Amino acid sequence: MIDSPGRINIIGEHTDYNNGFVLPTAIDKKIRFKFKKNGSLTACKVYSTNFTVGFEIDLTKVEVSKNEWENYILGVIFEIQQIRKGLKGFDCVLESNIPIGSGISSSAALECGLAFGLNELFDLGLSTQTIVELSQRAEHNFVGTKCGIMDQFASVMSKKDHVILLDCQSLEYQYVPIEIEPYKILLLNTNVSHSLASSEYNTRRSECEKGVEIIKEKYPEVTSLRDVSLCKLHKLKNKMSSKVYDRCLYVVEEKERVLNSVEALKNNRLKELGDLMYHTHEGLQHLYEV
Repeated sequence: MIDSPGRINIIGEHTDYNNGFVLPTAIDKKIRFKFKKNGSLTACKVYSTNFTVGFEIDLTKVEVSKNEWENYILGVIFEIQQIRKGLKGFDCVLESNIPIGSGISSSAALECGLAFGLNELFDLGLSTQTIVELSQRAEHNFVGTKCGIMDQFASVMSKKDHVILLDCQSLEYQYVPIEIEPYKILLLNTNVSHSLASSEYNTRRSECEKGVEIIKEKYPEVTSLRDVSLCKLHKLKNKMSSKVYDRCLYVVEEKERVLNSVEALKNNRLKELGDLMYHTHEGLQHLYEV
């Protein structure tokens, strides 16, 4: 049995696929997986108790499905098959108390929990970082969402009473204690659902990449918005559409907000942390438009 958690992100929204910094941690909402070997070489069954639906998989024919949720499973199996032999027939039952489409990474919990469980069940020898990376590839290649690494990393690597300062370029990370007494973080489900695969997510990513292309013409050393300062961005404002400029401006400013938030947390400057979070939400609303 494997429990795979969802996550929150204190600050650093939409910076992971721009090679920036993020500050996530896992939460107590999770997907529970029950695995068993079924004695077959290639036949697998996966069943969701939440949706009272399941499907069968032939390990010799792992292909993209027309049913979106199946692709999270199929993508993980496919990516494991690219790097390890030894995967055989299994049965899996999963049950989730993560609200679907609520923005707390039910998809990453699904991918990582499946990968972690199969690694344990068949003794595949995958490291935690490999599980994180192959789960991200599964979402890219089978689901079609060009997500960053944050969600999968937080689901697998989180530590109790800490947040993770993750450098999404190098994947270096450090655990930062989150001591906010007498306050608490309240997670509310607004019941407004979204799906990354069918949302503007990939559009936002392509807009940021367009900005990088323009910046590279003057600064060829730039490979992502991680490498861009406010000064460089302002100099090229007239070369970009207002929409692309706004997207880039938000990301460049957010990069600094994450690092400032870590210092505020470490020094118990909670009002400063709150102000930075408000600035992030304003940027998301008015510059990034999400």
